Parts: sequence; C-alpha cells; structure tokens
Amino acid sequence: MKIRAFPFAAALGAAALLLLASAPHARADDTGDLVARGRYVAEASDCSACHTVKGGRPFAGGLAFRLPFGSIYAPNISPDPIHGIGAYSEAAFSRAVREGVRRDGASLYPAMPFPSYARMSDSDIHALFTYFMKGVQPVASATPAISWPLSMRWPMSLWRAAFAPSVQSAQKDVARPFPDSAIARGAYLVEGPGHCGACHSPRGIALQEKTLSASSSTLFLSGGAPVDGFVPTSLRQDQRTGLASWSEDDIVTFLATGRNRKGEAFGGMTDAISHGTQHLSDADLHAIARYLRFLGPNDPKATAWQYDPAAATSLRQGNATARGAKVYVDHCAACHRTDGAGYAPAFPPLAGNPVVMSDKPDSLVHVVQSGAALPGMARAPSAFVMPAYGQRLSAEQIADVVTFIRGAWGNNASPVDATSVASLQHSAPPPVLSEKPVPLN
Repeated sequence: MKIRAFPFAAALGAAALLLLASAPHARADDTGDLVARGRYVAEASDCSACHTVKGGRPFAGGLAFRLPFGSIYAPNISPDPIHGIGAYSEAAFSRAVREGVRRDGASLYPAMPFPSYARMSDSDIHALFTYFMKGVQPVASATPAISWPLSMRWPMSLWRAAFAPSVQSAQKDVARPFPDSAIARGAYLVEGPGHCGACHSPRGIALQEKTLSASSSTLFLSGGAPVDGFVPTSLRQDQRTGLASWSEDDIVTFLATGRNRKGEAFGGMTDAISHGTQHLSDADLHAIARYLRFLGPNDPKATAWQYDPAAATSLRQGNATARGAKVYVDHCAACHRTDGAGYAPAFPPLAGNPVVMSDKPDSLVHVVQSGAALPGMARAPSAFVMPAYGQRLSAEQIADVVTFIRGAWGNNASPVDATSVASLQHSAPPPVLSEKPVPLN
C-alpha cells in the first residue's frame, strides 16, 4: 500500500470561465457527454491520485495518510451504495466535496482538499457527480477503519469553522477581476480543482494553508511543508527558488510530460502529472502557465541566478579537490555533466535548478539517497530512472556531493552536513516506475 504524508501529495472570472472549456460540449440531456466532461473535471482535480491504490480498482480508496497520532485513509468514492458514495444525492456529494461534510454529517479530514474545492462551480460539481455515478464502476470494498483518537471527528468541525471558506466566499473570490480570460481560467484551475496550494503553500500550526488564493497573500504557492520528505518549491515568479526563469512553454511542457529543459518531476508531483495535468487540454495548460507567470515573487529582493563557470573549469582541468567534487565526477557527471547543464529533458540540469537552490536541501538529499523514477507520459512515453545512492554512499559522501551541487555553477546555496543527511535517511518512500505510460482518456 502506498503511504503518503499529510498534507498530501501528488505533485492543482466570470461564470462562463468556470465551464471546462476543453471538455466536450455537452447538451443537458446528453449523459455520455456529461460523463466525459465529469471525467475531465476528475482529472483536473487529481481525484485518482488519492482515491486509487496502485494496482487497485479505480476510486476504491484505501490510500493511507500518516498523521502524528495514526493514519487516516482515503475513502471509497466509487458508486457502490454500501462502501462508496452510491447512496449520495448530488447535494450531499457537493457538500462533501466543497464543504468537507459527509452524508452522515461527520466532518472529513482536510487531506481532502475541500478548502480549495469550495471554489468549484456548480456546473463542474454536477458533471463530476454524473461521472462518478454513471462513468465509474462500483467497488464493494470497505475503507480501513480509523483508530482512536483520529476516529473522533468532532475536532474537524472546529477546524472547518476556523479555516475552511464558505462556498459563497470562495465563489466570490473566484469572480475577482483578472487581466484576461486565460489568466482567470488558470486561477480557477490552480486555486480550485487543481488544489496546488495544498502542497505548494505554507501551513500553519493547525496544518491549515496560510492562504488559499493569490488574492490574499504572496505566501500563496510560495513553497510548502515537506510531503513524503520532499519540499514543494515556489510556483511564483521568485528568482532562484521559483519559476522566474521558466517560460510559459516550459511550464506547459512540464505539466504535460513531467519534464522540460529546466527540470523533471519527482515525488508527489509525478503523481499529480500522471493522474492529473497530463490529461488537460493545451488551452488549459497554457491558462495555468499564464496564471503562474502572472503571480509576483514572494521575495522581490532575491537576485537572479547567474551561471559561474569556475566549478566546470576546475573539473575539466582534472581538479576535483573541492568538497564533494570527486563524488560528483564518479557518480553524477556522466548524466548531469561537469558544467551542471545535464542533457534535458532526459537528465535535468543542476545548474540554476530551483530544487537545488532551495533553502531546504531535503528534496535533493532524498533524490540522491533514494533515486527517482519518471514514468512515461502520453506525450512523452520514455521513462527515466536515476539510481539510488543511499546504500552505495555514506552520509558524509552524500552530504559532500549535495554541498558541491548546491555550491557549484553559481547556485551558491548553503552546505549540508552528514548529521542532516542521516536524519533524512529512509524518511521518504522509494520511487516507483510505472510499467507503461498512462494513456489519455
């Protein structure tokens, strides 16, 4: 069974904009078209990533989320009337999705991103409900029971009252003005069904997202807490640690294929692309990219990354005396090159990479320790695997090579010590490579 940390992964104007423009144009009485549109909404909302266990039946639930006091489990959302949502009315379904309240009145845990889903339009909820009821096969599979104290649901009602927006207030924020319709559409997808802030925004002491949209704070999408040991990066126009150096096409390519000339997906972001964004239309992907490029930096004082050839020059001259340089030459340079440029999109660059320059080195350490697997996508069927070095290199050697990578080529990020590396050992699950590309539906 796949285990995720809380908050989870995976790694997402006007009323007319709330319609899924790329979904089939459906007549009200055409159930088939409405089911197809609902499937698109489900993909935009990344439902499968949390409600389908790898190798299991679609939407049968059972995925575990680790919490400090135990585990909760994603419920069965197939239309089975006993174990799933088959007995739900559309009103009850809408309340669960957008308000976090089950049909029996109990509160859901916010591993279900209902604070973001509150922004979803009535028409999208209707299509989503139709899809689950008529386009998904029922699965008679019970969700594992939640043990005490997590079995007590009443604290979640207090959490909802304190931190979850009402549907009315969320819809009002959706309708705020934007420079153009594409940016408005991108805001809806990112802030609503895509629930990107669930991972990429910082959380408070009660694990609430400190902000749910870009309208309230530049903290939105400025980087999140560790998820499965990986640290979600800033999706704002931050220099060095954000997307300031990414073009609109770079973002589109990444969301469609999990790779581009700047980097590759890993950890929960791989699932978010595989189950979600790779299925979106080009129009919606460009809308998302335009919205992300519209967001200003959280740290406007940060300076842009500038390439420094000193490390590459030393390595080419046979000088590997710098801390970690010999480990890098022996284990990394063949794919990522002595100049740190890599061979994108197969092997990502390390020079100027936001993940490498992050204030927290956790993601880079975990990739070195546990390796990484990028499955084939419908638009990029080739799969790539980076080997794990956790059993080949000592904590000191990993600290050295990570320090070299973070300091070379103008990255100028802080060094890492062996104690920090050892504390991160085995805290993230090993990567899993899909056996075949995930097809578009």
